[in-house]
Amino acid sequence: MKVLWFSNSMANADEYFNNQLKGTGGWLKSLDAELQNNVDLHIVYHSGTDKQKFFRYKKTTYYPIQIYKNKFAKNYAIFNNRILNEEFKEEYLRIINEVKPDIIHIHGTENPFGCIIGGTNIPVVTSIQGNLTVYSHKYYSGIGEKYLDVGIKKKIVFKNCFRNGYNQQLKMASIEQKNLLKCENIIGRTDWDYRITRILSPESKYYHVDEILRNEFHQVKWQKKENSKFVIYTTNSNSFYKGFETICKAVSLLHQIGVNFKWCIAGIKENDLIVRIVRKKLGNDFPRQSLKLLGNISANDIVENMLEANLYVMPSHIENSPNNLCEAMILGMPCITTLAGGVGSLLKDKEEGLIIQDGDPWAMAGAVMEIMNNEKQAIEYGKKARERSLKRHNKTKIVDDLLHIYKCIINNENN
Repeated sequence: MKVLWFSNSMANADEYFNNQLKGTGGWLKSLDAELQNNVDLHIVYHSGTDKQKFFRYKKTTYYPIQIYKNKFAKNYAIFNNRILNEEFKEEYLRIINEVKPDIIHIHGTENPFGCIIGGTNIPVVTSIQGNLTVYSHKYYSGIGEKYLDVGIKKKIVFKNCFRNGYNQQLKMASIEQKNLLKCENIIGRTDWDYRITRILSPESKYYHVDEILRNEFHQVKWQKKENSKFVIYTTNSNSFYKGFETICKAVSLLHQIGVNFKWCIAGIKENDLIVRIVRKKLGNDFPRQSLKLLGNISANDIVENMLEANLYVMPSHIENSPNNLCEAMILGMPCITTLAGGVGSLLKDKEEGLIIQDGDPWAMAGAVMEIMNNEKQAIEYGKKARERSLKRHNKTKIVDDLLHIYKCIINNENN
């Protein structure tokens, strides 16, 4: 079977260029590595620099499409909030005609690749990653719209302002809605993405396939640590709706009652815009101790830090199936998570961890105390979370499920 992916991630072409993906698209690398042993896999992705037409690495063939001719063109696009729509449609179709795949798999609904739907006789399936239509609706849930413009006076040309990001996301959400209406086949993995696609893509067939996590998280198991301070861990990003402000307020609340702890956050560094915004919003409530920002670190470093922690917290206001939570679960860590998007399909409250309302730092701080004061229960949560996660993210099952879906779509059969 010949399969052609269109993806925002370069997957394992990352290794070819000796780069290292930090926190984005890692699961597609894992799926690429597993699937290439079962099909003839080809991957199209957008690149800012790669000029070569195609190359083969291991068993996959990659087709980078260069977006910008030079740095001026790139900065001009950023300054004007330019997003891709159908500019490269002819190039997509040319590659399709050259590869002649049995099936086309588009990863993500908001990217411009959806313009090929209806433009080829080859069957197409689209995977839901997140959903920018809903994400835009929840964009400033925890911080407030007025803070979107912080940073706009200085480095606007480098998009150092969340207003620009929000405007871009609205444009991409519009493309996403158009793409979803055309989709005949959709792959998802949570009750949330199933429900929203019944509204945004009511005529489509829905298939369930889980995600393969990064290898680093399959190879080890968390065990309880006797730390001098209780260590909490979170993987986050310099984003407006990922709940960083909820963590900061929860840290402040825990200080008020004299808790001895340290909260480590990967993916955010001290000079990130989100830190400036939350510091401005919280004022004296912004924590001046116990919060350690680690910046962007490798998967191996994330695993090492998580294994040394006592608790994992996922604070987002909206997600589909956050891989950071899934990674903590497969390690067997006690977890606290907000009830955001598809999270309810991943973890059972008071069985595999604790679920709280998003944007509620009092509940978050209280849940932390609940875990701290009930060590045996916390360990049991982690054990059950790991059991469920190992089944959900089983590599062989996921590849088999995906191959079965490909065959059903190619042969126009019911799942």
